Amino acid sequence: MASKLTAELLGTFWLVLGGCGSAVLAAAFPDVGIGLLGVSLAFGLTVVSGAYAFGPISGGHFNPAVSVGLWAGGRFPANLLLPYAVAQVVGGALGAGVLYLIASGGPGFSLAGGFASNGYGVHSPGGYSLAAALVCEVVMTAMFLVIILGTTHDRAPVGFAGLAIGLGLTLIHLISIPVTNTSVNPARSTATAMFAGGWAVQQLWLFWLAPLVGAAIAGFLHKALLESPIPEPPVTGRATSAAPAGQPPVRAGSVKGSMHTTDLNEPQRR
Repeated sequence: MASKLTAELLGTFWLVLGGCGSAVLAAAFPDVGIGLLGVSLAFGLTVVSGAYAFGPISGGHFNPAVSVGLWAGGRFPANLLLPYAVAQVVGGALGAGVLYLIASGGPGFSLAGGFASNGYGVHSPGGYSLAAALVCEVVMTAMFLVIILGTTHDRAPVGFAGLAIGLGLTLIHLISIPVTNTSVNPARSTATAMFAGGWAVQQLWLFWLAPLVGAAIAGFLHKALLESPIPEPPVTGRATSAAPAGQPPVRAGSVKGSMHTTDLNEPQRR
């Protein structure tokens, strides 16, 4: 258990330091700043690298909403939800702490800009309302979980889940940074709000509620509507040779198609 929680802590640390760090340090750097596209890619890259580095140990959630969604989808045990969430929040806070130490060493640094915190209303990058932010975060998190549950299914191609999930998170940021600065992750939101304080802490409730609701909806619906109750062979291509009587044909690359373990008592990888 200690290794799993350590992996979740380090993975969330990396996500916050890499993703929020790109927003705080590099997004608006004079003349060569990476902008919205660069920040979106940074968040996706932290998940891709973290999934392959820590996924084999803990499942690579790095996000309380992902853990809840996997539980709702029947892929994660309920007794690990709280320990995982604590490790993720602590890891995110450590990532934000390191980012603060770096950023505060630069000229003109101020927390008044929000420190990459999530917000709505006047604190939304595009001035979007509470209702818009709520809908955006619920839907984006739900689709994130659909991507995770689909790409880690037994019939999915082997080894590509981390890449697809990272690209999915990149797309989510491209859509929703103007609305809420993109949360879909309560640990990430808590990490930066702890340092920004004020309005960021006051609005933090939304960035716990909406991602958890969206993830749970996606998990329950995926389990009810998209999971087959009957085991099926992986979708891997055309048959390449005949099989013995009474057995399905052998297919090219027909290894179990997922990055995750199928034991429901073990965490599933991102």
